[in-house]
Amino acid sequence: MNIKSMTLPELEQVVRDLGQPAFRGKQIAQWLHRGACSYAQMSNLPTALRHSLEAQYPFTPPEVIRRQASAKDGTIKYLWRLADGNCVETVLMRYHYGNTVCISSQVGCRMGCAFCASTLGGLVRRLEPYEMLDQVLFTQIDAGLPISHIVLMGIGEPLDNFDNVMRFLELVNSPIGLNISMRHISLSTCGLVPGIRQLAQRNLQLTLSVSLHAPDNETRSRLMPVNKAYPVEVLLEACRDYFAKTNRRISFEYAMIQGVNDTQEAAKLLRKRLRGLPAHVNLIPLNHVEESPLKPSSWKAVVQFQNMLESGGIPVTVRRTLGGDIDASCGQLRRNYTRQRQA
Repeated sequence: MNIKSMTLPELEQVVRDLGQPAFRGKQIAQWLHRGACSYAQMSNLPTALRHSLEAQYPFTPPEVIRRQASAKDGTIKYLWRLADGNCVETVLMRYHYGNTVCISSQVGCRMGCAFCASTLGGLVRRLEPYEMLDQVLFTQIDAGLPISHIVLMGIGEPLDNFDNVMRFLELVNSPIGLNISMRHISLSTCGLVPGIRQLAQRNLQLTLSVSLHAPDNETRSRLMPVNKAYPVEVLLEACRDYFAKTNRRISFEYAMIQGVNDTQEAAKLLRKRLRGLPAHVNLIPLNHVEESPLKPSSWKAVVQFQNMLESGGIPVTVRRTLGGDIDASCGQLRRNYTRQRQA
């Protein structure tokens, strides 16, 4: 295991095995969670311990290979090169309540959603816990801005990397690290029902965001192949059970796609599906992906859709579009960089 993926008790065991007192483990954790790039920076550790750690537990920070800042809203998008040469994206977004970082959980994705650039090259591998943590740490350091909120909505499906994501959440929630509250963390899923049920058993107080994008099985299966395994009815049953277990309201993400899922009939069916479920619907103007024929809905269609849901007592917001001038749609920057390298 990479030393940056270790919890405090594991670090304390590492230093005890090296003949050092347990408190050295806390010192190492503090350095790692400040974004230390080498053991040489850990000036309060004995030289012999630093050499032993370097020999047994080497670590490499990610490298920024693209950094794009929006002139419109201050959004910053990063393309990080990992130790094995693979790349992932991270987006820093500024809101009135604080700074939110959207991180990736995998290199690529195997879910195959029709509107997403992240899945075009398939899944390469799952990220380790420290590789998710590094996205938060080094975005904060590079931007010089404190991170208060995290969303796992970047490249990849978090519940397809369940164990590593759970350890990342433990690390980022740690009082000796960034200490970001679970209530300030959102985890997005395309609808992996076994993962939702497994997450419910953890009873974490994060926000579960379910990418729904259509209220009927025919349309959703066309947009999201996962629906063939876990149809809408099965997914919503798991969501009801999740709420019963955690008492946490669920957020449903709904990308507005012209002529596909933005009709009044779709809004009526969605209103019916969500009746009685403590939920919030987040309508998302579709980001254009060059390889996809799908187009964003008109503003009129978005407003009409919103009104239909609200008339049934369902809370709705329309997501503010950020970073449209910097390839901020998930997977676009990585995709463009990969194509340029291939060319």
